[in-house]
This record gives sequence, C-alpha cells and structure tokens, in this order.
Amino acid sequence: MADAREEILQRIRNAKVPAAPQTVRGYNRTGDGGVELFAERVADYRAIVHTVIDVPAALQTLKGKRIVAPQDVPSEWLIDGVTWLHEPLTIEELDQADGVLTGCAAAIADTGTIVLDGGEGQGRRALTLLPDYHLCVVRQDQIAASVPEALQRLEPTRPLTFISGPSATSDIELNRVEGVHGPRTLEVLIVT
Repeated sequence: MADAREEILQRIRNAKVPAAPQTVRGYNRTGDGGVELFAERVADYRAIVHTVIDVPAALQTLKGKRIVAPQDVPSEWLIDGVTWLHEPLTIEELDQADGVLTGCAAAIADTGTIVLDGGEGQGRRALTLLPDYHLCVVRQDQIAASVPEALQRLEPTRPLTFISGPSATSDIELNRVEGVHGPRTLEVLIVT
C-alpha cells in the first residue's frame, strides 16, 4: 500500500504542469461619462440629485435637524441652524440622528455609484448605515467615467464601500423594501 501511495505522489511530482494562460483584460478604462450621466444614473436608483455650485447654500434644507458630520468635513459645510453631531457617538445616538452629511472618495458615471473609503469627510462606515438619511457631496472632479477608471483612483487597502442609491432589497416575491440595511433616503449634491 505504501508503495502505491509513493508511486502516485512521485507521478504528481514529475507531472508537467502547463504555464498559466495569460489573461487579456480589455476593460474600457475610460469613457465619456461625466456629471450628466452620473446624475442620471444615480437618480435611476431613486436618489435625490442636485447639481450645485454653492454647497453651504444647498445645505440650508438641513436647518432645524440633528445631522451627523465627520470631524473633518469642510468647515463651510457646518452651517448655522443645524445641530451638528460629531464622533464619538454611540449606536443609539447615531440611530436618533435625522441624517448624516459626508463627502466621498469617488463616483462612477457609468453605474451611478458613490465610493466611500473612510477618508477625509467620510467618517466610519456606521455613520452612513444607521441614520435614515444620507446627504453625500460629490465634487465634479471625483466623478470617473467607468469602474476601472474609478478603481485606479482609489487606494485598494482602504475599506471601500460602493453605494448605488438608497438601501434597498427585494423579498422572495420581488417586492422592493427600502431602508433595511442602510439609509432609506440618499440625496446627492454634485458640485460643479
């Protein structure tokens, strides 16, 4: 029995293994997508979309609300009339907030997707999961035409989160249910 085992192992060791085939990746790394396509696609996912020039003016709709903002959002975004909540926050405090305001790492025109990486102005992932409303500011220069183009801009070791519209899922009968695992409302300000 030991001889048969050794014979089989020797055959495996002596086997000629072909080289792995080279994979040709013909990805479309660029595209024609820009602000208009991104706005159209993210709106297709039931996000509320505004193209703005002045972020503080657009944030006036938040007055009277309790909004979570990461510590490092631009100071001009922290307009008067809003109760701004900052970390550290408990899960209960996050859950009681009216919403969250963040920036993003990138956005993808082809897919209408926003990418968060926990970087500047984005905070930790829990900030965008618990409040029922997420207002995300996307600068025009952050919009990539395609997924490969966006991935080239991102740091792959960071915790990447891809958001395509408000949280939604479908049950077995394909009934859409929103807000199950994230905000029910996604509002996007595209800064041109």
